[in-house]
Amino acid sequence: MTYELSRESLLHLDSSHSADSITRKLTALFVERWRKAHPTAEYRYRDLSVNPIPAISPSYVALGTRVERHGVVASAKVSALIESPAEEREWALTKPLIDEILAVDTLLLGVPMYNFSVPATLKAWIDRVSFPGAYIHPDTGDHLLHSTRVVVVSACGGGYGPGTPRARFDFQEPYLRAYFENLGVSTSDLTFVRAEMTRSGDIPALARFQDLAVRSLADARTAVMRFASS
Repeated sequence: MTYELSRESLLHLDSSHSADSITRKLTALFVERWRKAHPTAEYRYRDLSVNPIPAISPSYVALGTRVERHGVVASAKVSALIESPAEEREWALTKPLIDEILAVDTLLLGVPMYNFSVPATLKAWIDRVSFPGAYIHPDTGDHLLHSTRVVVVSACGGGYGPGTPRARFDFQEPYLRAYFENLGVSTSDLTFVRAEMTRSGDIPALARFQDLAVRSLADARTAVMRFASS
């Protein structure tokens, strides 16, 4: 079995519910610069807030558990292990999303920090695409995402960087880093860009950090444009 990557291809996911989203503005800037650098490239977009991915069900879990007991099963052979119409529906929702990831070489995620972690919209997508064995070659055991680049563009209302009082509350970047590395994405191909103190303009307790917020957003914009052009 072969898995063909579409070279110079981008899958762009936004997950913010905000009408004035910083992450949406930054991912849009990335896409604008990326498409100028790759004018003939394939571009795919999913707005996980407007069109949320259905949460997984007990039938999804039952099918995934059964497949996992058979070792690494090629996606094309999963259907043979389906035992109910409900499992068939779950697989019909899942396989196109997995195929979408495997078909591109760059994955761009817009991820605001909600309650110290990721939005539920993104978590629903993660849960569904994390089907057992989906990113491992069934014959060689190779990681199918070993050459995929992942760019996470995040924003948080406060400050969670190293050395800050709330650094230990950041369950967003460590979670996403662990998740994608576990899928086989190389550490060198996993990039994080973050704008911090984005609520300093409207939360009185954060007002003294407005200069920091301006610098952080400017740095994030610069980083986004740099990574989009590379």
